Amino acid sequence: MKRGLGIALVRRFGQMAVFAGIGLVAGVRAEEDATPGRLEHWEHVEWVEHPSNDGDSFSVRYDGAEYLLRLYYVDAPETIASSETDARRVRDQSRYFGLESHRDTVHFGQAAADFTRTMLAKPFTVYTVRATAPGRSVSRRIYAFVETSDGADLAALLVSRGLARAYGVRRALPDGTSAVDAAEGFSDLESAAMLDRAGLWAASDSRRLIAARAESRQELAELRDIDTSIRFPAGPIDINTAGLRELEMLPGVGPVTARNIVAHRPFHKPEDLLRVPRITALTVTNILPHLKWAPED
Repeated sequence: MKRGLGIALVRRFGQMAVFAGIGLVAGVRAEEDATPGRLEHWEHVEWVEHPSNDGDSFSVRYDGAEYLLRLYYVDAPETIASSETDARRVRDQSRYFGLESHRDTVHFGQAAADFTRTMLAKPFTVYTVRATAPGRSVSRRIYAFVETSDGADLAALLVSRGLARAYGVRRALPDGTSAVDAAEGFSDLESAAMLDRAGLWAASDSRRLIAARAESRQELAELRDIDTSIRFPAGPIDINTAGLRELEMLPGVGPVTARNIVAHRPFHKPEDLLRVPRITALTVTNILPHLKWAPED
């Protein structure tokens, strides 16, 4: 690997991030890919032209087979909004970058797609464990790191040019850099792109950005409240009389554990739950706020 997948480039901007405003640049946000196994190293991979290709997701050919890749760590703007899911993503991206017009978002999405096509015109390198990346495509997508023919990390290039945000599933890099350190590096790189008003940031309005992100956080909080109200019991339940459906609403309790709870009743104190198969001390801690205990006779 020539440049540690661009992390040296990312870290150049570490000090500059201090001036960008921690509240404005959120950095990489998403879960970590825990797929087991070592990264496969593909050499001489080729770009495959396809209508669904965009800045962070595209078709490639390796060893006679075609694959649909999705980059780790970054999210490039959508190039279309032909479905409700696409439209929601465009709205979210517009809010994140503080753009007034969704047309601007899609315009920069196309610019990101064109940039990626240009960077991958020559055979390139891919690192992947073939972890499945969800998406609208009928074909299976897999997460990957992509290194251009001159040794630069494609994801880092997209963020540094303001053509993507540091937002996406993450994993330790092929050069051994931890996911946490890599995420900080991409966040720093995004800060630098903002300061330079590169790409999308040139069209960004700071006041709109602050208001739009606040709106997104409020909407996310409301969605989480809805999820919590549906996922967990409406009020404390009696562990000794609750039905299977109520028990399955407790955090960390599935159908099998719920049946085990019923089979091991009665319980007189929280510690008694530890005799139930599949229940750990952490599970007990998590479910206690949702339980009530009948008084002892």
